[in-house]
Amino acid sequence: MRSLLVLYSYHHKNTAKVAKVFAAVLDAQIKAPQQVDQEELLQYDLLGFGSGIYGAKHHESILDFADRVPYAPQKPAFIFSTSALTGDEKLAKDHASLREKLESKGYWIVDEFQCKGFNTNSFIKFFGGINKGRPNAADLGNAEEFARKLKQTLDRSGG
Repeated sequence: MRSLLVLYSYHHKNTAKVAKVFAAVLDAQIKAPQQVDQEELLQYDLLGFGSGIYGAKHHESILDFADRVPYAPQKPAFIFSTSALTGDEKLAKDHASLREKLESKGYWIVDEFQCKGFNTNSFIKFFGGINKGRPNAADLGNAEEFARKLKQTLDRSGG
């Protein structure tokens, strides 16, 4: 299965840590949005799209990239992020913009992943940030388990 992770990870490289775990399990390449030719996406069997969360959504570079992806009916994809706050409702809200853009282009969102990341944005930096040390070993273990389950799901579906 040929896999690509389209990643934007900036401040503390939180999301890059998670992407590296996914890449190891899925034998995937990791590229920044500006490194990917849109038509190149059609050559992959699985695509992952991720960044940190900024103002309750993925980074603009990922959202802009999603606006330009080619139509690909039922192309398997997954979404991932790191965020200061997490939870099922938060994940659904944070991923909504990206999910809608990809689904409008025919992509099948197989699953979604989010974990806490070290955050020093805004006024939080004056207090030393929050979630120092995140993602931690447990978060990365959860990322590995997520990727293994994702791979099993796709193997079973023939995707």
